[in-house]
Amino acid sequence: MRRTLRRGPLRAWRRPRIWAAAAGVLVAGAVAAQGMPQGVSEREIVLGMTAALSGSTKEITRTWKTGWDLAFASVNEVGGVHGRKLTLVTAHDGNAPEKSRQAAKDLVEKRGVFAMVGSVGSAPTEAYVGYLLQRQVLLFCPLAGTDSLRHDPPDRYVFNCRSSEAEEIAIAVRHLVEIRRVKPSQIAILVPSDSTGESGYRGFTYQMRQYRRDPATNVRAVYDRSTEDMEASVQHIRASAKRLRAVVTTGSYRAIARFIERTRDLDLITTATSSVGAETLADELAKLGPRYLENVVVTQPGPSPSSRAGTVLRYQALLKKYAPGARPDFLSLQGYLSGLILVEGLKRVGRDLTTERLVDALEGIQNADLGIGAPVTFGPSEHQGWHKIWGMQLQPDRSWKQVELE
Repeated sequence: MRRTLRRGPLRAWRRPRIWAAAAGVLVAGAVAAQGMPQGVSEREIVLGMTAALSGSTKEITRTWKTGWDLAFASVNEVGGVHGRKLTLVTAHDGNAPEKSRQAAKDLVEKRGVFAMVGSVGSAPTEAYVGYLLQRQVLLFCPLAGTDSLRHDPPDRYVFNCRSSEAEEIAIAVRHLVEIRRVKPSQIAILVPSDSTGESGYRGFTYQMRQYRRDPATNVRAVYDRSTEDMEASVQHIRASAKRLRAVVTTGSYRAIARFIERTRDLDLITTATSSVGAETLADELAKLGPRYLENVVVTQPGPSPSSRAGTVLRYQALLKKYAPGARPDFLSLQGYLSGLILVEGLKRVGRDLTTERLVDALEGIQNADLGIGAPVTFGPSEHQGWHKIWGMQLQPDRSWKQVELE
């Protein structure tokens, strides 16, 4: 029987719900003089995103935002949602929690955005989610996989459209054991020393216990995300190489590429979660040579961007139209799909748009078909749109091949 991270004891991973505002706290986007919420006018809805626009993660930001831009362009070209065009305003946070909170406050209080959408990075988004909850501002589908953004019961104003780090790590372990026939004892885990790493390790712990194994007996390597120094982690893995066949990882593409480069001679299967930025990781490994592209699997909360599914074909056409020269990418496709879900919620609200009405509309989405084989379902107790995960294996020619995960 298939096991998922949606039910049963895994709910215990999630921290108690942070109840949003006490009585009397004003809704962010207080009603303007014309009787409309902040960020909403007769002809426009203004939305905000925090992200790193420079530095090591700028390419991930650019690619992810492209997908959102495509979703909004596709609806704007036909007149918008109930006559309102969607505008996305991005604030630079340097991928730094200490800067992201101010960036979010500026978007809400100075730029007057209606909601925050697609914000990039777990730690940066965690830094201001409490502020958004106090202000009752919607946080929709950030590029973040940590447990802290997936409370049980869910925070009313936080919605996710992608799988968690825990879910992706757990299914990667199942793939190794049940498809690749790797013994649980032969799997190591490599994670950053932050909340993303903690969430990933919880997924690893859960899955190992399904195999009646104490996860503490497995090799665990931790690296500092701020420096991406992999030397200690590489040496830790190499010291146990004789009893290892695979390593499950999460983290940035540069760190994981560096790890693969330093351990390729060990002939290990390496898995990474979608937060790595699959295409960027592939680019880094391709620079090293074909042998570095072998035995690399990346889990994805969406299908291949080269799929022939109708929705993906539409995405490919929009990419050519609005982002000529950009190649189809896992992240931009996932951003596009997330944007489509938001548009569906806005359409269901009608012209009388408020945050509360939008939350209710989103919670009313049940088994919505995006055409990707993973119907979207929200509800009062379910704020993650889908839990399906795809597996993609890197090929020697730098292409990707879908693989069975379990």
